[in-house]
Amino acid sequence: MLFFVIQMPGVHAQPVIADKGAKSQWVAVDARRKLIYKATEQGDKIMDFSHAGYRGGGVRLPEAPVKITLEAAAGDNTAAIQQAINTVSAMPLVNGLRGAVLLRAGTYTCEGALTIAASGVVLRGAGSGVNGAIISMTGKPHACISIAGSSVITTAGPATTVADAYAPSGGYVFHLLDASGFAEGDTIRITRPVTPAWLALMGMDQLERDGKKQTWVYGDIPTERVIRRLAGNAVTIDVPLSDGYDARYTNPPGVRVQKITEQGRISEAGVENLRILSPAQSVTINEGHHRALLMKDVTDGWARNLEVFNTVNSISITGRRITIDNITITHEQPTIGAAKPADLNGSGCQVLFNRCTITGDNLFFFATGPKVAGPQVLLNCVFRGNGWIQPHQRWATGLLVDGCQVPGGGIDFMNRGAMGSGHGWAIGWAVAWNCEAKSFLNQQPPGAANWVIGGRGDQQKKAQPFNAAPLLPEGIYDAHGSMVNPASLYLAQLYERLGKQALTNIGY
Repeated sequence: MLFFVIQMPGVHAQPVIADKGAKSQWVAVDARRKLIYKATEQGDKIMDFSHAGYRGGGVRLPEAPVKITLEAAAGDNTAAIQQAINTVSAMPLVNGLRGAVLLRAGTYTCEGALTIAASGVVLRGAGSGVNGAIISMTGKPHACISIAGSSVITTAGPATTVADAYAPSGGYVFHLLDASGFAEGDTIRITRPVTPAWLALMGMDQLERDGKKQTWVYGDIPTERVIRRLAGNAVTIDVPLSDGYDARYTNPPGVRVQKITEQGRISEAGVENLRILSPAQSVTINEGHHRALLMKDVTDGWARNLEVFNTVNSISITGRRITIDNITITHEQPTIGAAKPADLNGSGCQVLFNRCTITGDNLFFFATGPKVAGPQVLLNCVFRGNGWIQPHQRWATGLLVDGCQVPGGGIDFMNRGAMGSGHGWAIGWAVAWNCEAKSFLNQQPPGAANWVIGGRGDQQKKAQPFNAAPLLPEGIYDAHGSMVNPASLYLAQLYERLGKQALTNIGY
């Protein structure tokens, strides 16, 4: 049987799994309408990205009950809104929620940031249209809304190392040298050491700019997962690995695994149904600027139904299990300078950006920070103008760009070399699925893979920045120039893992 997805309001339904469409070599639909995956020689495969989003994907965003309602007042409204947020923050939790502060229709001038620092608190407007609830940012540059905890992570119990000669990207199972100190339900930190051998493999020990050595990645690269099953020394985790671990390049000291506990994160917090206005800003990224939303140290949070105007570096997400849904960002003026801002900064884990729209020039529509471990998903987003989806620096892993359109710009999975302060290989294990762009720059990191599957756009070949040659090896192009079945990888994976209701829960 077929199941259908509404791509955008007012657009006809189209099937996620259909009887037509080209076939991908890497993820295809078999005769039973099940997804089948091709693996590399070492066992790597495209990961199950459906774990991205609120509560791990496929869960309906909650409706917090209204506890305080405000009307717009003359002058600065910051203190009044913040006091309402603080009052709700002191209320008891009921089923994980305290309640919402509702802003009635009107214009709320705000000179300072609005901060949610407690679980279960929502800032809600009466709508994001011109007749809705409008926050007009004035004063010195600041973030309009900050949703932030204060995380403190403590290690607990003995540490061990991964015993496998190779633990593949996309896999749920690996083996420990000694699992005696672990139990099902434990949250673990998996830590890749940045070794000289790995830096040499990646070619990142040779980064120079203007005769000066540049540092790509230093220290360790951590990933958090939960143990779902433990059988002897075999560990099954809740979310697949977004990177592969090769003992030839991680030993010594090896990939470290240790139980952790965490305090200080907030959860079940969000912002919704608002219009955010900033004065038009023709600035460089090094100048102060208004931003729309920051989310940090948050688990199971969201932002939905926001219309945002003229903010720079607009939305930054460093939380876990977050949904950013139906966000529109419009720029009246481009930023200036060679260094570009990122309107969507996806630097968290299990983050879903769903049906977001950006219009602007000279910017990264989406970028990542350093050492970001996915899954992260851009789903059915439309980005107009001279800009790029471009993971930015220092080895992010596990990104899916699914059904997105960038008609005036590009989708780049690339080695940024000595750009910035040595951004180097920005992304590995990334997938562009059925996307349309003016151009694709898909480059192949040593020991990893990047894929462009289906979709349309010019294929670019480039050398590492500041080098005339050689051209870097291309990543994997599969069925490029046509659209493949399933139409959406994320939605097909979500359907297979959780069923039809999961699609309904997220608006499809």
